Amino acid sequence: MHHVDHQQMKHSTIDQFPSDFCKDVYTGLSQEEKWLSSKYFYDEKGDEIFQSIMQMGTYYLTRSEFDIFDQKSDAILDAIGTQSPFRILELGAGDGRKTKVLLKHFLDRQASFTYAPCDISASVLNQLSTNLSVELPGLSLETLEGDYFKVLADVLQRQDGYRNVVFFLGSNIGNFTSTRSKEFLTNIRSHLHPGDKLMMGIDLKKDPMKILAAYDDAEGITASFNLNLLHRINKELHADFDLSKFRHYPIYLPASGECRSYLLSLEDQEVTLGVIDKKISFDQWEPIFMEISKKYSLSEIQALARASGFEHQNHFMDNQSNFIEVIWEVL
Repeated sequence: MHHVDHQQMKHSTIDQFPSDFCKDVYTGLSQEEKWLSSKYFYDEKGDEIFQSIMQMGTYYLTRSEFDIFDQKSDAILDAIGTQSPFRILELGAGDGRKTKVLLKHFLDRQASFTYAPCDISASVLNQLSTNLSVELPGLSLETLEGDYFKVLADVLQRQDGYRNVVFFLGSNIGNFTSTRSKEFLTNIRSHLHPGDKLMMGIDLKKDPMKILAAYDDAEGITASFNLNLLHRINKELHADFDLSKFRHYPIYLPASGECRSYLLSLEDQEVTLGVIDKKISFDQWEPIFMEISKKYSLSEIQALARASGFEHQNHFMDNQSNFIEVIWEVL
């Protein structure tokens, strides 16, 4: 932890934040409608809590995607096509647990492919690479560290005979608003060549009570996941959030398919970001917007494909029709 001279920091201008984390936190909490970026949920403790969330009975998303990979891997490989070698570029690979199910099956079927997981975290990639070399020794593997679009731009310039199949799993597309998801997918599309594909996991619209239960479990695991970000701000930015004065509050809007989670301030209070010596005031019941998890209908998914320049080629659902894996093609 660097020693911070508070006198010196007092005169800091907006562009002299000690880190992007600090800048984003201060920017989000200074707005009239306060927000924090969900990309900062995943510190070591956050990762650990998220593993627990995925084990919860009410959190159907991970299990549903597992089901699809487990039961439909043949059909998925046929949809990707085995007529020429392909490269799987997985954006935000994490621990690769679900992807391994498919990789193993593709190897068993002697498909000619290479796996290129892309993540912003070097330690995540090192761990994944170590695990895969033990579990799937025959796998051709290339880890790619960095920002998705930079990695895509670099890799897709190669003339190496591989078709590219981008994987974006786990309903991560749901963490964007409609406008942002279209921008993100259009950006991916702009890097791809005809014949390349995108495989994406998307959570479907369903009974609102079932959706809410996945984000508001009785044990309070999801609440602790959201509150952990305040704990991280305390630790890394020398802030003084009292976690007992905030409450996790999710809502689901069936029309837009958006599940939104907030932290509500339970009283009028003031919090200091020590590292830049700035104070943030909260009114009682004022929300901090934490995360969006958007759900889609099939017709919305097909419209999104067209709007971002893809052709919806194929899709696979789990047995309960909770979740869908789509394969889009670049024509």
